[in-house]
Amino acid sequence: MSGSEPRLADVAARAGVSVATVSRVLNNRGYLSRDTRDRVARAIADLGYRPNLLARALLGRRTQTVGLIVPSVALPFFGEVAVGVENALAEHGYRLLLCNSLGRADRERDHLNLLLANRVEGIISGAHNDPVTEYQSVEMPLVTIDRELAPHIPNVRSANVSGGRLATEHLLQRGAQQPALLTSRSRPQNLREQGYREVLTEAGIVPEIMAVDFHTPENERFPRITTWLDAVQGRVDAVFATDDLMAATVLEWAHRAGRRVPEDFKVVGFDGTLAVRRALPGLTTIQQPIDAICRQAVDLLLRQIEGRVTGQALDQNPLALVELPVTLVPGWTT
Repeated sequence: MSGSEPRLADVAARAGVSVATVSRVLNNRGYLSRDTRDRVARAIADLGYRPNLLARALLGRRTQTVGLIVPSVALPFFGEVAVGVENALAEHGYRLLLCNSLGRADRERDHLNLLLANRVEGIISGAHNDPVTEYQSVEMPLVTIDRELAPHIPNVRSANVSGGRLATEHLLQRGAQQPALLTSRSRPQNLREQGYREVLTEAGIVPEIMAVDFHTPENERFPRITTWLDAVQGRVDAVFATDDLMAATVLEWAHRAGRRVPEDFKVVGFDGTLAVRRALPGLTTIQQPIDAICRQAVDLLLRQIEGRVTGQALDQNPLALVELPVTLVPGWTT
């Protein structure tokens, strides 16, 4: 067997049982003695045998695998989402296939086809691309995280409007006269922007908004943000950034521009990931319940998967949207 992958027959020979018995152990079918199961388990461990999940799927068996599509795990929020989803799946005996779309709809389509070809049992999508119509024809359990694909597809997200309101109200309460919004895309679907606009309308303040696309290359992102801040600094005295990385960029600009934070300039971010809280422990931010989001998404997906396996239809209507509360975490930046 040197230089080749061990086969089912090799496991059977090492354990002193038939190939059929090894298959029954792997698929947990029929009665087998504890001694037989232990011998097969030892043989599998000794040989480093890995069951072919695709082959099992083609034989009508389950792969116990779920696909996750995110923009990039290099971004703190989605890195924590990937860990949270994988941990929640592992508690139920499922594995994760992770895909990074990198802000490209064509790459997301390729990943979607890859996941379907590998016979995953369900997909969780958190990519931030424009609508990918191929999802409409996916006939398998599907859940999104902070992304609306279709009314019938469950979407788990934070209470973004509430978060936008919390951030903006906090800036006004701390003395800001003209808070601006720095976001990835300014559009009606941006619920954090909606919360910001609502509060300013109630206060009689004209919104000041700058959009820097979510997937702007890093070498372009900083100059665009700082050029905008240079232009508005005479009338803007605070920024609500809809993610913590943009808030960090604003703080760097303030330092270079000689603006005292929080005396002259105030900053609020959004996400509250562990990585950013360690790097910027004093950043005022709106913290998302990332672990709860992941567990809720996994729960909804597994309910669909298990319902499909048992033939019990899942009524998705009450599950089409799940919003979880956010928390204002005050810091020295306000």
